[in-house]
Amino acid sequence: MKFSDVQEEQWEELRPYLDTCMLPVTGMNGEEQPYEATAALEGLRDVMDLIEIPFKGRVVTYPALHYVGAHAAVDMINDVCASLRASGFRYIIVATASGKLDLAHIQADLLLEPDQAGELPSGADVKERVSLMWNPKEPS
Repeated sequence: MKFSDVQEEQWEELRPYLDTCMLPVTGMNGEEQPYEATAALEGLRDVMDLIEIPFKGRVVTYPALHYVGAHAAVDMINDVCASLRASGFRYIIVATASGKLDLAHIQADLLLEPDQAGELPSGADVKERVSLMWNPKEPS
């Protein structure tokens, strides 16, 4: 569900069911040519579809962070995650198709990004990871 689908008068009623948000990160720096920006947005769309389609009605998708400096990306993303958490979201998913960002230290509950070969996670893998985020297994 996109942030714009939530009306002010519905929010308090929906809030208990919408405890998860997704923060898309395009990861551009402003040096991209138009065709590169198009490819970055198309890749981000593909990652977002892995969450938005199977979890429609449970995850609120926030506006994307399109431009982030490589040196400040983690700080910027962490600041937004902290604000989203403070606003009441229990779980935060950061999604990116960019392989240029080092997001190992972000403060989100789940990071969806391409692997080292540039491949996105499978739909089944994403469903499993989201399920584990919502219902963590007890240690044996």
